[in-house]
Amino acid sequence: MNFFEQQDKARRQTKFLVFLFVLAVVAIIMAVNVLVLTLFGAHAATTGAPAGEAWRSNAGLIFASTLITGAVIGLASAWRSLQLRGGGGEIARQLGGSLVEPDTRDPLRRRLHNVVEEMAIASGIPVPEVYVLEHEQGINAFAAGYSTSDAAVAVTRGTLESLDRDELQGVIAHEFAHIFNGDMRLNIRLIGVLFGILVISIIGRRLLLSARFARDSRNAAPAVLIGLAVVIIGYVGLFFGRWIKAAVSRQREFLADASAVQFTRHPDGIGGALKKIGALHHGSFLTADSEEVGHMLFARGMGYQMFATHPPLEQRIKAIDPGFHPDQFKEIAEQLNRHAQARKAEAEEAARAAAEKKDEPRRGPGGLPLDPDNLAESMAETIGQPGLNQVFLAAALAAAIPKPLERAAHSDEWSQEVICYLLLDDDAEIREQQLLMIAKALGSDSEAQVRALREAAPELAPEQRLPLMEMAFPAIRRHPPDQLVDLMKLIDDLIHADGRIDVFEYAMARLVSSQIQDVLNPSRARAGGSKKLSALAKEARTLLTVLAHHGHRDQPDEARAALAVGLGKLFDDVDYPASTEVPEWPDALDRALKALDGLRPLEKERLVAAMSRIVQHDGQIVAAEMELMRVICGVLHVPLPLLDQNKD
Repeated sequence: MNFFEQQDKARRQTKFLVFLFVLAVVAIIMAVNVLVLTLFGAHAATTGAPAGEAWRSNAGLIFASTLITGAVIGLASAWRSLQLRGGGGEIARQLGGSLVEPDTRDPLRRRLHNVVEEMAIASGIPVPEVYVLEHEQGINAFAAGYSTSDAAVAVTRGTLESLDRDELQGVIAHEFAHIFNGDMRLNIRLIGVLFGILVISIIGRRLLLSARFARDSRNAAPAVLIGLAVVIIGYVGLFFGRWIKAAVSRQREFLADASAVQFTRHPDGIGGALKKIGALHHGSFLTADSEEVGHMLFARGMGYQMFATHPPLEQRIKAIDPGFHPDQFKEIAEQLNRHAQARKAEAEEAARAAAEKKDEPRRGPGGLPLDPDNLAESMAETIGQPGLNQVFLAAALAAAIPKPLERAAHSDEWSQEVICYLLLDDDAEIREQQLLMIAKALGSDSEAQVRALREAAPELAPEQRLPLMEMAFPAIRRHPPDQLVDLMKLIDDLIHADGRIDVFEYAMARLVSSQIQDVLNPSRARAGGSKKLSALAKEARTLLTVLAHHGHRDQPDEARAALAVGLGKLFDDVDYPASTEVPEWPDALDRALKALDGLRPLEKERLVAAMSRIVQHDGQIVAAEMELMRVICGVLHVPLPLLDQNKD
């Protein structure tokens, strides 16, 4: 399953779904017009006039009916979409979700947050917000949002209490597959569009309800008939909407299940979760109305319905475990204990703390070697498809981060100060200037906190810097918009304090800025455009030149050779530059990235492959190359999984 192909497929499906929904709206408008013509048309039914004559003689009435019906559907869809502009967290909160704080002492919620955070860092995406639907005992989950920067992952209380860590990891991996495959944006748009169609049936139900309380039953009869007709018309649209959702969602659920197995390398994880759904009497059903969100859930949220959005449970299980038999459900049900997972989570946390105290030596910056001969292919192939090795690497990096930094990153109060700490200069004089900037922008308390973080951890390993930033982002994104804008300005001031910009400073500034922009305008975030590399050859050349130069700053010949390999991957006829130095490279790279974000997903895949060729040219990955790859992929909305920066 190729990340870029799935993104491209999601874009094409969006256009196709819009077309089908337009047809559904047209069908509703025609049905309403027939109803209006029957009830109010001049001598249409009584004179036996031909149908064409009836429509022509009532053209004004039909036009008004069409305009009003279309406006009602359009305005309802726009209103619902506007309600969801806050992104994935908005949907979770509307369903009764409560935010899981990173410093929670509840063992089940702590386990959940650790799993989500590790997978996000391993995948190379911002850590999503995490929610629990407290009043739902069924086993279910969903991921929602317009982009990775505003994504939220939510699970039910039943998921926490019924699943062990491997099973929970399988469910979360399934939801991450929806994030990677572009399903989230498609799903959230479906909610808005479907509401426009559903609003017709809502109006019909209101008419029926008002007729119930009418004093004169003879006067209520027309209202009942009209209300019933409008309800039927509304459900015509809902029928087609469910059919379209089911046709798309069912196949994508199989894909997400397969991706979860590939991610975790543990079929029994997601397989066990699905089996427990079948074993529990409440299964995966929600008590909240799941009509709108049914297509984005891990499993069915409602009982029997025509055009179910998910494949039959037994089919999903057998696709993972061909030897499964439904008789196993009874045995699994007898083994379930709602308190068992809390005890297991407490034991896991104790074991984790004990392992950290041992301070065992680690192999290299991540402890995982890479195959030099297959690095370029592995980098491109793991995008959107991280494996269990990346999860282990993320867990190791997170565990090695000093505790004061971890606590501050997870804190709403001090998360911004963590970003400032990461940008402090090694030169004492410049650092004091930066601390004055922080005091002026955030206050003296913030300045004191940044000083305290610096004293607690004077040095931080290069491979821990970006993961620490990702850990802080969920708390940062919850700040008011004006504070986020001020933070971007402060970051810009801090990185210019010494009159130059190094690669890490550039990566930090652009990643945080890109993610904040997506949070401020989530509905405008996009995973790709429609342009081809041939139209953006100059920008692609600039990007690859900057990457080659910073990977071989003191080896100009090696830099040119690496660039030649990358350019050769993209273009047949290339003029190779005499030098890889790009004047004012941060501004030049900014302009290139802004244009290249409009590439089609499959064209982005070619660009990433060329970048991979450059960084693997000399058989090693230096910190500057990894940080540039991370920021480039982040701005291009391509999730780059963790890779070891050393090779043994």
